[in-house]
Amino acid sequence: MRLDPFRWGCAFAATVTLCGLTLPGYGEDDMNHKNQHVVRRTHGDGRWFPGDKAALSKMINGYIDAAQVSPIKGRIIGAISPHAGYIYSGTIAGYVFRVIKEQAAKGAAPDTVVILGLSHQGGSRGVALMDGDAIRSPLGEMVLDKDAAVLLTSNRPSVYLDYAPHNGEHSAENQIPFVQSVLPSARLVVGLIGDHDLKTFNELSAGLGELANKRKLLVIASSDLLHDPDYNRVTQTDRASLKNVAAMKTQELLERWSYENQIFCGMSAVAVTMRFVEKQGCREGIVLRYRNTGDDHPDSRGNWVVGYAAVVFPLPAPGPR
Repeated sequence: MRLDPFRWGCAFAATVTLCGLTLPGYGEDDMNHKNQHVVRRTHGDGRWFPGDKAALSKMINGYIDAAQVSPIKGRIIGAISPHAGYIYSGTIAGYVFRVIKEQAAKGAAPDTVVILGLSHQGGSRGVALMDGDAIRSPLGEMVLDKDAAVLLTSNRPSVYLDYAPHNGEHSAENQIPFVQSVLPSARLVVGLIGDHDLKTFNELSAGLGELANKRKLLVIASSDLLHDPDYNRVTQTDRASLKNVAAMKTQELLERWSYENQIFCGMSAVAVTMRFVEKQGCREGIVLRYRNTGDDHPDSRGNWVVGYAAVVFPLPAPGPR
């Protein structure tokens, strides 16, 4: 069976750094954008998701409408959502954005959404935040929260503005059309984490905590789970990982992760998000849905199986007065 990145999310490489950080990054022109209105654009149109506005909107709304979820008590301030091609992971992402949409309809919409991903091409350090004024997908433009980006980069050497790692990278970008669909008035911060350094984690999670004092914030970790030919290994490993996520055991996840055992493709994004939400008072992660390609496409078993999960992190619901 022919494998391709549209189908499986993280393309197979002949090294142990499957979703790692070994190849040099690349970027667009480095022209001085000062005093210009800079609109970035998504690069996955027609590959990871439809390039036609009507088709993309129909697909996303179909995933969201099909997701059967119970109401979440407490405002959601964090989430984990998969980043593969929509025809494979979109049904799972629909669960995340269904509950976010329902909360927004009740007045709990965030002001700013921070999307954290990784660079599959590698070559970047720390956290590269997308610069510019807006980003345009087939659904239209969404404003980038420049003030939030300034706050996050202030006195934090590991967090900086740099578009180059974002050019052509799908991990964070694949969340944007979903966010546009359910939170059209929100502003975006899009970041790619290029290493697994605790200093990076600490600086970014501290910055998010500071930003949460000024914004009603939602942080989304864009990550798939294990990639492996063995269906049973993927299923068992993913369920163990999600058990730790639900119990807020970030350190145990980090101890289990390695380049040879990438239990999350975006482990850095997951770790930062969980550290942030825990410091804000979250006590649990709620796993809304889990599937892998071996469940839905049995012919992938023995070839390449990828796990996808929908997780949200709510603040404790206020008690009765």
